[in-house]
Amino acid sequence: MTLHSKAAACAACLLLSSAAGAQSGPERDLPLWEIGLGAAALSTPSYPASSAREHRVLAFPNIVYRGEILRADRSGINARLFRSDRAELDVGFAGALPSDSDEVEERAGMPDLGPLLEFGPRLKLRLADLGNRRRLRLELPLRAVIEARGGLHSRGYTFEPRLAYEMAGERGLWTLETNLSVVLGDRRINRHFYEVAPQYATAARPAYAADSGLLLTRLGLFGSRRIDEDVRLFGYLRVESYRGGANRDSPLHVKDNGVSGGVGVMWTFKRSSRRAGGGETVDPLVQ
Repeated sequence: MTLHSKAAACAACLLLSSAAGAQSGPERDLPLWEIGLGAAALSTPSYPASSAREHRVLAFPNIVYRGEILRADRSGINARLFRSDRAELDVGFAGALPSDSDEVEERAGMPDLGPLLEFGPRLKLRLADLGNRRRLRLELPLRAVIEARGGLHSRGYTFEPRLAYEMAGERGLWTLETNLSVVLGDRRINRHFYEVAPQYATAARPAYAADSGLLLTRLGLFGSRRIDEDVRLFGYLRVESYRGGANRDSPLHVKDNGVSGGVGVMWTFKRSSRRAGGGETVDPLVQ
């Protein structure tokens, strides 16, 4: 497997981890770690406001770790720096799939867009506990963006304020989350998607210098359903609007909206006997 495809798989797994995870009951009663396998099919625009799409079928490890600091769970891979009843601060990761410019009409002849790895601090605020396993929270992640293409290259920063409403069934039989967010980018990340350097300008694609500002507005829906003790199905849908984007005049800004989605299955075959809260049990509870 090449570096390009390894990075693509890593980015996709980070993306899927946020859609597939589920919690049930107090975390202290859940296993400290779980190991399994997952598979998913997903489809997403090649980049924000693109006319082309990327389709992937992936297999990936399903790893959950509920440590006090290091964590791999429904929020992705992160290191928790601070936690209180109402607030949590961590440093986490996210990712995005690559796209081949030869398969994107508006980018023909331009460099490929490599897979992106995003990392940085995130503040999570619990706004309201609504009872019956429902709650409202606000997330404020600031991410540095790294492109993995012929090496690692800085591609600026993004900020994505997100309001999320989540609910779960008894003992985590099902979970559902809907969220609304806006994605803001500095000039470097917007250049990555929308700038046309003079050497790549054509009669149909004039040169364009990108500005910092709004990338997109996003409405997301994530859900999962446990089939038995070890198998869980999941799916997600994201509807995005690019109408108010800072670079709507770019010739690479082709569409004003886009949809991403995916479905998959997670299989867990091993769990620790130690609880996330530090205790042990002979017969672990199943998430």
